Amino acid sequence: MTEQLTVALVKAGRTKIRYPADLIADTGSRISVRAPWAAEGVRDFGFVRFEPGDVFTEHFWRDRWYAIKEVRTGRGVLKGWYCDVTRPAVVEGGVIVVEDLDLDLWVSADGTSVLRLDEDEFAESGLAESDPQAAAEAVRALDTLDAQARTTPGLAALLAQLSVPGR
Repeated sequence: MTEQLTVALVKAGRTKIRYPADLIADTGSRISVRAPWAAEGVRDFGFVRFEPGDVFTEHFWRDRWYAIKEVRTGRGVLKGWYCDVTRPAVVEGGVIVVEDLDLDLWVSADGTSVLRLDEDEFAESGLAESDPQAAAEAVRALDTLDAQARTTPGLAALLAQLSVPGR
């Protein structure tokens, strides 16, 4: 029997979305789950469409400032990776709580398109003034993801790594 958890994405102190997900693995540092597209209808970003039937394999870290979501169609065709810059995940009582810090990265399935997203929202959020340390961690996380995505192994290298504290 697969263990089911709830993912709660929080932004600016309120829950943006909550959805059920099946636990794939928990290394102590990284927790990985699988869930169908949880929002209603289609979300067309221009560079990718998330739609009913899509499946997200999501990786959250308790010691890193990001989450990586591998996105596939219902037929298993890779669309790409959507990365959220977040505070480290907190897991308690069957709920993975992740605080979204606005910055995102999209990497196409073939790795040729790497897009930094929502940097304007991040600047407008006021995090740099209210919590400069968190803002610096967020920028560092986006830079780390962007740099890794542009290497030959891409984001798959981060997902293949064993969890090592402080990484």
